[in-house]
Amino acid sequence: MVAPSLKLQDLIEEIRGAKTQAQEREVIQKECAHIRASFRDGDPVHRHRQLAKLLYVHMLGYPAHFGQMECLKLIASSRFTDKRVGYLGAMLLLDERHDAHLLITNSIKNDLSQGIQPVQGLALCTLSTMGSAEMCRDLAPEVEKLLLQPSPYVRKKAILTAVHMIRKVPELSSVFLPPCVHLLHERHHGILLGTITLITELCERSPAALRHFRKVVPQLVQILRTLVTTGYSTEHSISGVSDPFLQVGGHSSKTMTNTSPLSSTQVATNTDTSRNAGNAVLFETVLTIMDIRSAAGLRVLAVNILGRFLLNSDRNIRYVALTSLLRLVQSDHSAVQRHRPTVVDCLQETDASLSRRALELSLALVNSSNVRAMMQELQAFLESCPPDLRADCASGILLAAERFAPTKRWHIDTILHVLTTAGTHVRDDAVANLTQLIGGAQELHAYSVRRLYNALAEDISQQPLVQVAAWCIGEYGDLLLEGNCEEIEPLQVDEEEVLALLEKVLQSHMSLPATRGYALTALMKLSTRLQGDNNRIRQVVSIYKSCLDVELQQRAVEYDTLFRKYDHMRAAILEKMPLVERDGPQADEEAKESKAAAQLSEAVPTPTEPQASQLLDLLDLLDGASGDAQHPPPLDPSPGGALVYLLDLPCAPPPPAPIPDLKVFEREGVQLNLSFIRPPENPALLLITATATNSSEGDVTDFICQAAVPKSLQLQMQAPSGNTVPARGGLPITQLFRILNPNKAPVRLKLRLTYNHFHQSVQEIFEVNNLPVESWQ
Repeated sequence: MVAPSLKLQDLIEEIRGAKTQAQEREVIQKECAHIRASFRDGDPVHRHRQLAKLLYVHMLGYPAHFGQMECLKLIASSRFTDKRVGYLGAMLLLDERHDAHLLITNSIKNDLSQGIQPVQGLALCTLSTMGSAEMCRDLAPEVEKLLLQPSPYVRKKAILTAVHMIRKVPELSSVFLPPCVHLLHERHHGILLGTITLITELCERSPAALRHFRKVVPQLVQILRTLVTTGYSTEHSISGVSDPFLQVGGHSSKTMTNTSPLSSTQVATNTDTSRNAGNAVLFETVLTIMDIRSAAGLRVLAVNILGRFLLNSDRNIRYVALTSLLRLVQSDHSAVQRHRPTVVDCLQETDASLSRRALELSLALVNSSNVRAMMQELQAFLESCPPDLRADCASGILLAAERFAPTKRWHIDTILHVLTTAGTHVRDDAVANLTQLIGGAQELHAYSVRRLYNALAEDISQQPLVQVAAWCIGEYGDLLLEGNCEEIEPLQVDEEEVLALLEKVLQSHMSLPATRGYALTALMKLSTRLQGDNNRIRQVVSIYKSCLDVELQQRAVEYDTLFRKYDHMRAAILEKMPLVERDGPQADEEAKESKAAAQLSEAVPTPTEPQASQLLDLLDLLDGASGDAQHPPPLDPSPGGALVYLLDLPCAPPPPAPIPDLKVFEREGVQLNLSFIRPPENPALLLITATATNSSEGDVTDFICQAAVPKSLQLQMQAPSGNTVPARGGLPITQLFRILNPNKAPVRLKLRLTYNHFHQSVQEIFEVNNLPVESWQ
């Protein structure tokens, strides 16, 4: 005997009572069979009940496509109970991908013209939910008529339907433009809020509409002033704030211009900040002041509001304040500086997102006048910050110190503190930058070598610190032994202690191959700076002639040959590195280093011909000592070139020609540009900086850039600088791609961009195969 069909309530109870998923599927399959049978029989009385059960099954995730045509039948019915379930089914089961949705266009048109308010409301809700572009074009005149209906219930739904139509078909803006001015005279808050939403949408889609609605700005300001000062509709009051939704809608409207400073001031002074509703209104006030580029006084007011938000106990409000201040710090730096102590206090937040935003804002607040105080706070934070923030904090401190350092000694002390605290988290160029800084500060050589020696004696685990210390001891080891530095406490160091420390670095399991190379070179240089016997140094060098690391082995073989065959030239080859001037901004560093290198090569005295020939012979030590051996033509016949190759010292060659930038994407004011750098020390590595800019009138939010490369390449993507690109040329988003291309194959990129722009989700997938030849050859 076939079990009877269940009522909706009984079906819900039985499904909830199922103990396993198999029991649930069994109940649903049986009931779906009854529903299909009822649909085939064409039972008009119980059709809406069967469809209601099917919709519940659909919401549980089970297939319900066989109920689509029943939705059309119920919508065409004259009974309200049938229409209600039919329209609900249409909203859930139909969309633009199914041609069946076009079949209800005529039914919706008839229902909109009937004059029955509940039926009109159902039709408008369905149209605003799943109406396609074709349906919007066909039904726009009916919706326009309903905008002027006397019933607030119908007008409110008609306004929201008009918003959906404009988003689907922007050319319909001219249809809904005239009724908006009339709707602003309404007293009903729901209609006013919907009208402001419609006006905002029109202005974003049409420049002509934006010019048209500038005339109604005084009317909008008057509505906002009435809400703030009189609170004329107490039934819409939330936590003592008069209709915060309408206030927020008025502030977020793009038509607000510089004609509303008084309104913004009144909102800021009369809004209660003890409730979350008041904070929401104040935050929209801040966004309005920022968007309309107000006068300096209003922008200071916005910054002060955000400063009060920083003192709020709610973490979400503090996060919003930090994010907004980060946007304002470039344009209103002095105003944001007043809240620097509060921002610094936020570094100690236990919430990782809050401390990260506070770190970004603190770094942005550093300038030449407060660099000492801010660096103390940031260095204290570096010692206790979470591991995932340590790299960003260390990098930010190094960049700020390089830009605003008051003295070279302070700059050296700051970098040494960072290397000591978080040496494993610093950028790759920190070692080269510090060695150049110390080399250019001749008056601080003795001070630097003693500081680094003390730091190295305490800890040899921080590899960048060990590399800098080894380089400095090798260059200025004689100053370390003299002990004539008056700036620090006297330190008595003998030769054996220095050599033992460098040997400890060489033997440590924590030392990287590059670190061992620095230590071995330092030992070799100390052979000309120390007064004692060099047998200990020669023994250490001889040990590493059989090292498994090819680079270290090559150095040891060359140094050993220098001891055995060219000992009379060792002092000249191992002289101190010449001074390298390193002033000015970072953008001019490479050019100045190139100029210094050129001056250095001119200043080196030209030795006699036999000496130059012997220097070049060092390049082919493994070919034997036969005088008849064929030598390859030298790449650089100057002694300076041979010296740099022999010791692999951090003397940068002239930089290569810059690689031109490439624009790979542009749509509605959103651009993506790629810039390229190939580090001279690693030509197989390509650094690509993707920069996203926005010149349109709307912010770009939730921006994500993803990349893929062929299997012959290796890609590493670093985290982007943010996910929002402000409108009208705001702060861009940057993201670094590291591509390893050992085979020098042509580089091809496949990019996928996803973001929200003008309330629409955008996804673009494209391939970039026209990268400059200099980026991979």
